[in-house]
Amino acid sequence: MTREADCLFCKIIERKIPSVVVFENERVLGIKDIHPQAPTHYLFMPKRHIAGVHEATGDGIVESLILAANHMARETRVVEGGYRLVINCKNDGGQTVDHLHLHLLGGRKMTWPPG
Repeated sequence: MTREADCLFCKIIERKIPSVVVFENERVLGIKDIHPQAPTHYLFMPKRHIAGVHEATGDGIVESLILAANHMARETRVVEGGYRLVINCKNDGGQTVDHLHLHLLGGRKMTWPPG
């Protein structure tokens, strides 16, 4: 697996930085967000370094992130009231860590526009 030496999420995946893991399979790690924006706020990231969704290649990794988030939405029962999945892309899109990740937000009414 290719890693970026200074990537925060790669360090979390390698367990060099502690996190609360909520989901894991061979392709995806899911953790609690340390600055939650909703009662349920998890991040799902591929275990291999991909800078952002703009680098997705059609290998199914985005689908794997969505399926992991959907699993946790069912587990936490936010699926019943609804939830939001968010992928930010690059600086203007709000991406703050250059490693593809998907946010699952739920447990409250979401507003629009988001920001």
